[in-house]
Amino acid sequence: MKPPTRKQSGNRVSTIASKALQGKKLTASEVKSLAGSVLSQDETKGRRPK
Repeated sequence: MKPPTRKQSGNRVSTIASKALQGKKLTASEVKSLAGSVLSQDETKGRRPK
């Protein structure tokens, strides 16, 4: 069976992530965009088992 294909972030999201890792303040819009990208790349949908 073929392993799942990994999704790649776009340039915009990569730029926002870099800004966050540098400790710079993000706007609310940037936070939402980054969070949405992270959640869309989650390979396991739904809640994780405890």
